[in-house]
Amino acid sequence: MRATTMKRAAPIVESPRAQQRVVLHELDDGHVVMRHLAGDSQAFGTLVDRYQTRLLNFVNRTIGDRERAEDLVQEVFIRVFRHLHRFDQTKKFSTWIYTIASNLAKNELRNRSRNPLVLFQTIKKNWEADHRPLQFEDTTARPDDLYRKRFLKDAVEQCVHRLPEHHREVFVLRELEGKSYQEISEITGCNLGTVKSRLNRARNSFAQLISPILV
Repeated sequence: MRATTMKRAAPIVESPRAQQRVVLHELDDGHVVMRHLAGDSQAFGTLVDRYQTRLLNFVNRTIGDRERAEDLVQEVFIRVFRHLHRFDQTKKFSTWIYTIASNLAKNELRNRSRNPLVLFQTIKKNWEADHRPLQFEDTTARPDDLYRKRFLKDAVEQCVHRLPEHHREVFVLRELEGKSYQEISEITGCNLGTVKSRLNRARNSFAQLISPILV
């Protein structure tokens, strides 16, 4: 009888580009920025992958229009790409990019306020299930639990959108994005005292708005 020979499967060898992507994703923001400035063609894509969904959620929660938020996030990355060489690398990249996004969102709301037809546009119910400090209760797959979870999300986003613009911004950054007071201060250009004051008022207003809904 002939002996049957077993063929060993050839090891999977990742391409150099794939290996480079893995390396980049393991670096912190500062080092990825440096790689981009040094000419690494894949580095900027890593920053986009890292921040695109987070910024989209932030801008969408702020202006209440997902389609417009997508356009603004694209503008954020265009500005980042053009001006990354000016970024102060002693600062946090996340604070810098959120500041750009925040300014664009403010401009959008300012422009929208000139048009009463869109000023009160209803916020869209499309939050992503991403990681954020404001957590909803854990649910099972039971229909009543899923319904309650959707109801809570809808109630939260409606109440957030009813907050005054300057209160809404700090509330979203702190309660939904988990930013520190210092980061919020840098993003909004307000001192810490103003940030804390606005956040306290935003929390009180939010509690008053949502309490009747949850009764």
